[in-house]
Amino acid sequence: MSDVSVIGLGAMGSALAAAFLRHGLTTTVWNRSAGKADALAARSASVSPDIQSAVVASKLVVVCLLDYGTVHEVLGGVGDVFTGRTLVNLTNGTPAQARELAKWAAKRGAQYVDGGIMAIPPMIGEPGALVLYSGSQKGFDSNRMTLDNLGTSKYLGEDAGLAALYDLSLLAGMWGMFAGAIHATALVGTEKVEAGKFMELLVPWLNAMVGLLPEMADQVDTGDYAKGVVSNLHMQAVAYVNLMEASRDQGVSPELIAPLHDLMERGVAAGQGHADLSSLVKMIKAA
Repeated sequence: MSDVSVIGLGAMGSALAAAFLRHGLTTTVWNRSAGKADALAARSASVSPDIQSAVVASKLVVVCLLDYGTVHEVLGGVGDVFTGRTLVNLTNGTPAQARELAKWAAKRGAQYVDGGIMAIPPMIGEPGALVLYSGSQKGFDSNRMTLDNLGTSKYLGEDAGLAALYDLSLLAGMWGMFAGAIHATALVGTEKVEAGKFMELLVPWLNAMVGLLPEMADQVDTGDYAKGVVSNLHMQAVAYVNLMEASRDQGVSPELIAPLHDLMERGVAAGQGHADLSSLVKMIKAA
């Protein structure tokens, strides 16, 4: 028996296996394209000839594949060998997909733990890596020491879909920031401002704005969107018009920023002009 089996050796899967090996754990690996295991084999990983033997090799099976469709395709061919094992799936997906796979694993006697990796492959095993987990607490607790070798572990609860929900929500915040930064860089670039020079102003500005997020969170949690308002939604919506017009005047497409403008206008029309920007949360949530 090895300490852990890793199924899937793309960039992330290989990084996971390498982190386990680096911390002295005996590691079995398997990938549909066998050649991807060569570098890990050179570092003493045991390479399984087929998926079933890879699962059988360890009580802890970590899966990291392209998507959930691939997970079902790969694991669906495995016989009745999951009983007594913990299946940790670190494939990116949706909460619904995680819950469905949890039911599939439970029928086969496995403890199922879903995960969201908040890191890029080079960060795995380093202090800055964060891995979110949800699902079987027994499965997580009994394997936490091993999983901690991948980065900081954060267990979110028994609902298998929570890790995916947090993962995608954190990515939404990241992508929203990148979208704004891309638009801003394009806008100043129309006057030949170098992106690197502009970042000297943008990065400190964004860092300062991050400090407002806890106040916005408090408004959302209490439902009091007018609490502590300094720049209300109406005022921000008026200012946003200038951003839209200036972008068009400078020949920059507003497609990255237009959705927020539309939502602001809807919020004001709905009588939320006195509230803070956080009031848009209730505009986009289903009742």
